[in-house]
Formats: sequence, C-alpha cells, structure tokens
Amino acid sequence: MHEQLSLGSSVPPDTPHAVSVSLPTWRANVGYEEGEAWVIDSMTTGYPRFFVHKSIQALAEEIVCRFGTPEDSATLFPSPKPATRCREFLLSKLPPVDAERVRVVNLVMQSVQTSNRNGSQPATIDSSLSCVLYPKEYSNITKQVWQHSGDGISSRRSEFSLKLLKDGYLVEEGSAQQEDTQPQRPCKGPRRYQKGSLSNIQAIVTPSKKDLGSSEPPSEGREFDQYVEERFGRNLDPSMANNAKLAVRRRIAGSLTANGELSETLRTVSSGGRIAGLTEDHVLLFPTGMSSIFNTHQCLLATRGQLRSICFGFPYIDTLKILQKWGPGVQFYGHASSEELDELEKRLESGERFLALFTEFPGNPLLKSPDLERIYQLAAKYDFAVVVDESVGNFINVNVLPYADVVVSSLTKIFSGDSNVMGGSAVLNPHGRYYESLMATFKKEYEDNYWAEDAIFLERNSRDFVSRIERINAATESVTEQLNASPLVKAIYYPKYSETRPFYDKCKNENGGYGGLFSVTFHSSAAAVAFFDELNVMKGPSLGTNFTLSCPYTLLAHYGELEWANSLGVASDLVRISIGLEDSADLKSRIQHALDAAEKAPQNLASQ
Repeated sequence: MHEQLSLGSSVPPDTPHAVSVSLPTWRANVGYEEGEAWVIDSMTTGYPRFFVHKSIQALAEEIVCRFGTPEDSATLFPSPKPATRCREFLLSKLPPVDAERVRVVNLVMQSVQTSNRNGSQPATIDSSLSCVLYPKEYSNITKQVWQHSGDGISSRRSEFSLKLLKDGYLVEEGSAQQEDTQPQRPCKGPRRYQKGSLSNIQAIVTPSKKDLGSSEPPSEGREFDQYVEERFGRNLDPSMANNAKLAVRRRIAGSLTANGELSETLRTVSSGGRIAGLTEDHVLLFPTGMSSIFNTHQCLLATRGQLRSICFGFPYIDTLKILQKWGPGVQFYGHASSEELDELEKRLESGERFLALFTEFPGNPLLKSPDLERIYQLAAKYDFAVVVDESVGNFINVNVLPYADVVVSSLTKIFSGDSNVMGGSAVLNPHGRYYESLMATFKKEYEDNYWAEDAIFLERNSRDFVSRIERINAATESVTEQLNASPLVKAIYYPKYSETRPFYDKCKNENGGYGGLFSVTFHSSAAAVAFFDELNVMKGPSLGTNFTLSCPYTLLAHYGELEWANSLGVASDLVRISIGLEDSADLKSRIQHALDAAEKAPQNLASQ
C-alpha cells in the first residue's frame, strides 16, 4: 500500500515548487483551518495562492530590509499594474492615518536601465518587480489580493530575483546607480529562509551552493549578460520561454490532439481546433488560473462598463470573491438549475442588465453541468458576455467554446499534471459578439507576466496531456462504479451520474470522457472521516494531478462558511478525489481498503 506523506511535506514529495501540501488526516485539515501550531509549524509549503512560498518570503524580507522599516511587510508583483491595484485595494480599507505608509517600490534590472538608454534590447529576460510596502498589521488585506487575483510573483521568479537583488543587479527604478558602480551590499536583516529554501533548484536554474550563500559582488567590469548566463544557465534566454509559450498556446487552441515534443509543436501550423478559425492568437497566458479569471473580469469592465455580473452555479471560492470585491457586485445563483435560469430570465425581461455570466463546466465539487446552450441564447438576447471555466472538464473531454465568449482555465491542473508549476489561460471566441471589443481592450491592457521558467516547465509537462487524460478518464469511471455500488455511499458526484449529464453530453467531444474528478458523501460523518483517513493516496489541496489526490474539500475551501455551503447542497463531510495515472486495479484496492475502514466506523450505515 502507498505510504502517507508526513504532515506539511510537499506534494509531490521533494519538489521545491510543489503546488500542494500533505494534510494526511481529517484532523490535520481541521487543524490547518483552525491555525493550530502543530499543523502550521510543520508546513514546508502550501498551495501558492494561499501559502506564500518561503523563497518569496525571503525576497520580501530582503526588500523590506532595504526599502522599508521593521514595522513593514511587502507583497510582490511582477509589474506596476497589479501592484498599483493592490495598493488601491489596501488604501480603500485603511484609516487615513496609515495611508501614507503604503507605497510601491519598482525594482528593475540594472542592465535594462542601461539598455533602455542606448535603445538596445537586453539579451536576457527582464526580472523587474513591483513591491507594495505597508504596515504589517494589514497583511490580511493584501493577502486577499494575492489569493483572489492570482497575480503575485511565482516562487521560481522569486529565487531568480533574490539573487539579482543580493548581487546588486536589481535596483530601484530611477536610482542613480550606474552599470559600472559596485553593487549594493546585501541586507543584514532576517535570513531564516535564505539557505534551506533556496538550495533545491531543479533542471533549469542550477547555481552552486557557494553561489546561493554568497554575499560577494561579481567581479568589477563583468558583463551583466555573461554573469546571468554563468550563474543561471542559458535556458533563461527569452527565446526559450517564448517558444514554450507558443507551444502551450497552440496546444490550448486545440490544433494539437496528440502528444508531441516542442520541436513538433513549433512546426505545426494552427488550422483551428476547438472551433473553426481558432488559433494561438486567440489564447492569452496568465500566471495562474485565477489570474485569467480576474483579468478577464477586469477586461470586461473596461470594455462594457460598470455592470454587475452573474455567478451561476456553486463556484470555486475565489471566483465569487473576485466578482464581489472588484466591481459593482454580483447576482449569485448557487444551484446551476433550470429554475434559476427561469428566475434570471425574468430579471432580464424586466430590464435588468449584467456585464457577464461566470460559470464552471462542470462545477466543483458537485460536478454539475450548467445548460450552456440556454445560457448563451439568453446572453445573445439580453446582451451579456459568457465566461466559462473549463478547468475541471478540460478541452480534450468537452468543447464549451461555442457557448462562450471567453473560456478560462487553470493550467496548473491536468494540463500540467506534475503539480510543480502554476499557470492559466483565457481563450477568446473569435466568433463571439464581443470579440472585437474584448481583443482591442486586451491589446491595450494585457501584460505577459508569465515567468520564463514557469512557462518552460509547463510546456514540458503538457507534452503528453492527451494520453494522460484518456487514461485518467478510464480509471475514474472504474473507481466511481465501485463506489456507486457500495451501500456505505450516500451520493457520488460525477458528470456521468449527474442529473445534468445531458448538458455535459451536449458539450462532450466524440472521444472525450467524464474527467478525473469526483466527490463522495457517506451516510455518516464518522464513515467519511474513516474513509478519508484510511485512503492510501496523497492528501492535499489541488486537483488534476498525475497522481491520485484527495481532500475534505468543503472543510478546506469553505471552513468559515460551512452553513452557507450546506444550504447549497455541499456537505461539510464531502470527500473529493482527483484520480491520477495509477493502475486501476491498484486504485480500486485502495478504495476498498478505505471502504472497509468506513464500514467499521462507530456510526456507519449499519447503525443508522
């Protein structure tokens, strides 16, 4: 049987940039939500939008030491625009007396300042940063921006930037420092993360341990680009990242329906995949899936004006928070039912107007599928945009683009699979009613803030995503059949068994399946706890991984609003499972072991 990972270790194990963290028992999940020290102190990492990676913490401490005060904290972004947005959000919540202590520090690479003066382009990637400094007692407010928008810097970027900052090549914008000036000596402030968290850098960035701990400036007169090449490796050349991003965008456009190496992908001429005329030119990349949703919403507001949005169906928590906190508000329909569409239609007939309808296909964690065809018809009649999150369905299984103006996705999930890199995408329907105006806005507002190393990892991970999805589809159908036959199980939430299956099937591709995600509830909470604790798979947040991953989803996502979730049919003791690439027979054996434990629980079905 699979051995449980220790509490707080990375998932996958020994992965410096892991997307998940081990919370192996029900009690550990509750302890995490309660902030209990025995859980929090053991965590080496966490889901990146909820847990600030230790390399990012180290960089923030260095920046505060250099540019702030001991009473400050810093939140880090890849460019001035998201940093300014964070500052504005923070100022809207602060008393005036503290507002003057909030500022943005823009850091740029010294060679970029020099090259901009002579008009040439830098030969290496730009690692500029924008840092919001503020009184540390307000970090809970900036954390909302970090979590909901998904626009913060990545851990790989922070490692690169910290070394540049220490060696004097990352400087405050507009500073008087010239290229031939000796770099600034490192800050002597807090350093508790700087050695251990930066020592395991894989594949692309491989500096020596001596480099990682070095505080000595580079040799006088040394060329910057030579320095970066020798210290970080040639794979940070911009062309590598650009080719990786192009390959990813072509795969997302759907022009590739088989596994392929990078060279093959770059030779492929896009001819339309998901719908006629769709190419990589209609695909935008973002640092995270939430960033794609956040920025799509911002683009819609800039294009269509300040109108409320519709959130249709039980959403991933941050989608609803985005619509509530950044804009005029949201009309929420939590069941994704036909009756709610009837109610919406009455609102529209009465003259109420909306910016856009945001929905997931299928939803998470109940895997309900909204009636996209009817929604799109209403949108055409009453003039609102449709934004569909396909992260759970994925475009190999379903094609929702004909019923959407924008399709967003978390590439962190099954597209990557390896659970070691974040990413997001937005696909604009070239035949949509708002295509021309949205594309015009995106051309003005879009920033490619996807970090070079992250793009390279994502491209490599996604080369075999087609075959992985086919295997996962088959294994998940087998496992859900097993659970559906158990008298211990109260309900299985899976598109194949859902009352909304006709809506899913309408969008299912000819060779598509029902995905790798499902949820299960039991006839008693004790049985649910016993099943989860004895299920011999990795345990932690996220989904769409190449390995099976489980969590008590409602506890993790809605611990502070369990009654609200329960009112929408999302049980507090729901167990969510994302199936991976393990052998089906092995998975079923593990499931049976957990069912046997559930049967022995004190309040199992037999005692009801």
